[in-house]
Amino acid sequence: MGTAEDRHGEIVRALKAVELVTVADLAQSLGTSEVTIRRDLGELEQAGVLRRVRGGAVSTMLRGEEMPFAMRELDRAEAKGRIAATAVRLITDGESVVLDSGTTGLAAAHALGSRMLTVVPLAVNTIAVLATAPRVSLLLPGGTVRPGETSLVGPMVEENLSRLRFDTMLLTCCGLSPRRGVTAYDLQDAAVKRAAMAVSTRTIAMIDSSKFAHTAMAVVCETSAIDVVVTDTDAPPDTVAALRADGIEVHCV
Repeated sequence: MGTAEDRHGEIVRALKAVELVTVADLAQSLGTSEVTIRRDLGELEQAGVLRRVRGGAVSTMLRGEEMPFAMRELDRAEAKGRIAATAVRLITDGESVVLDSGTTGLAAAHALGSRMLTVVPLAVNTIAVLATAPRVSLLLPGGTVRPGETSLVGPMVEENLSRLRFDTMLLTCCGLSPRRGVTAYDLQDAAVKRAAMAVSTRTIAMIDSSKFAHTAMAVVCETSAIDVVVTDTDAPPDTVAALRADGIEVHCV
């Protein structure tokens, strides 16, 4: 089946649905050899996505736990790339931008690298991407690094953001519902997102369609606080219609 990236994404999705995947079942469903599947599982184990067991693999994610960053980065990677690229095209050169954490935030960092912008990144992995961008003026907000996610959290980053003003916030989240609002798994992450939105003229939410099916514990904001949503073409039509009815600009790419 397709490229290694395609297979990895399908394996990740399978692990989200069941606790154990077998080499034989994966080879059959993906239309490839068991040798190829074993190689894929080895690569995913090195990335921290899964743990290999006899005849297959199990997820490294505990029940009720946020999916590990390495696993999320592989899941729907192509859609996240399109979403990030579209969101970045909505930004004009010369703007000041807050870039949120998460896998779509990392994809956006790569898209921002060729632009002339002032950027405040809210994760260490995006700092690494943007540090060598020749036309990006990079401002670091401080804070504590959240293990695994590498997002920057805590009172230091919130205080530093409060003393600045931005044109655009590129927001990511764990869930979005027109009824329940924008949510995140981590309370500190949610607080930083709110602080960044409060000092930004507009908020562009970058959300792949799977997020519309989830609601996490920490409320970031009501959907009415968002100006633009960029998602993929698999987004539920009723949700897209509800967002547009609330006056939110929605791009499905």
